[in-house]
Amino acid sequence: MAPRTIIHADLDAFYASVEQRDRPELRGKPVVVGGAGPRGVVSAASYEARKYGVRSAMPGSRARRLCPHAVFLPPDFAAYTEASRAVMAVFRDVTPLVEPLSLDEAYLDVTENTWGETLGTAVARRLKERIRAETRLTASAGVAPNKFLAKIASGWKKPDGLTVISPERVEGFLQQLPVDALWGVGPVTAKKLRARGIERLVDVRTADLQLLRDAVGSLADWLRQLANGVDERPVEPHREVKSSGSENTYPEDLTDLDVVRTEIAEMAAHAIAWLARRELLARTVTIKVRYDDFTTITRSHTAPPTRDERELTARAVALVDKTEAGRRPVRLLGVSVHNFSGALEAAADPSRLPFSDDDDADDD
Repeated sequence: MAPRTIIHADLDAFYASVEQRDRPELRGKPVVVGGAGPRGVVSAASYEARKYGVRSAMPGSRARRLCPHAVFLPPDFAAYTEASRAVMAVFRDVTPLVEPLSLDEAYLDVTENTWGETLGTAVARRLKERIRAETRLTASAGVAPNKFLAKIASGWKKPDGLTVISPERVEGFLQQLPVDALWGVGPVTAKKLRARGIERLVDVRTADLQLLRDAVGSLADWLRQLANGVDERPVEPHREVKSSGSENTYPEDLTDLDVVRTEIAEMAAHAIAWLARRELLARTVTIKVRYDDFTTITRSHTAPPTRDERELTARAVALVDKTEAGRRPVRLLGVSVHNFSGALEAAADPSRLPFSDDDDADDD
C-alpha cells in the first residue's frame, strides 16, 4: 500500500480564541471559558491563562486561585459552532475525506487533493493560512502517514504549530515518545505499564504479551501495532453520532428525590427535542448520577425505538429508582439517548458534533 498523507488539524485554545477574536479588549489577557459558580468546571483556557496552570476540566475555584486576574466567561456555543462550520468548509475545499472529531479538530486525508499539492506540508501550510485569513483563528497541524502519528504531531508544537512526520522519519519519532503517547493510554494505564517496566512507547514492542494484557486487557494487540507505527484506520468523512445528552453539576448537593426526578425529566425533554429536530428515534435512555463523594454510576433502559416524550421521560425518571438518589447527596445528573434507528452523519452539520476543548489532552 502506498503511503497516505494524513493531516490532523487542531484549532488552538478554540473557545477562548473565539472569545478573544470577537472581543478585542480580551486579546493578550488570560481568558477562561466556564468555571463560574462554586462548582463550575473550566471548559477552555487561553494560552495566557495556561501559563498560570489553568487547564480545561479544572474546577473553576482552583482556576481562580491560580489566576485571579483572569477574565471568566460563560460558553457561547452558538459562536463556537459557527466558527467550526467555517473551518470545516475550508477543510472540505481541499478534500472530501474530512473526519471531524469535535468542533475544533479533524482528520483530513490529503493523499489526493483539489489543490494538486504533492506534499502534505504544503497542504497543511495553505490550510493554516486560509483558516487565519477567513476566521482569524490559528490551528496547529500534524502531517503523517496515518491518523495516530498525525494526532501526536499536531500537538508537538502549539500554538500555531506545524509538525511533519514523513515515512522515513517515523521510526526516529517513535523512539523518542513516552508510553502514554499511545492512543488509549491515560495516566492510570501509563502507571500500570511503567510498574511493569514499560516506560517508552517502543518498549511495548518487546514486552511480554501476557504482561501487556494484564495491564491493558484487550488493548494489548492494538497498542503493539501503534508502537510499531502501524495504523490502517481510514479517514471516515461520515462518522455516525452514537449518543446525545446533557448533564449538570449543581451548586449545592441534591438531597430531595422529587427534585432529582424533576431535573431528570427536564434533561430528558432536551434529549427528546434533539431527537425530534433530527427526525430520529432512540432505543436506549441512560441517566448518570454522581454522588457527593464523586462516585459516579449510570443506569440504562433499552426498548423499541421511539421519541415519544411521555415514554422516554418516564423511562428516564424510572431509572432514578435504581440509584441511591434521595439516600445519598447528588452533585451531578445527566441524561442521554443512544442506539438511534437511523444513520446520523455528524460531518454534515457541526452542530451535531461533540463540544470539546481544543488541545488540553495534549498540553504543550
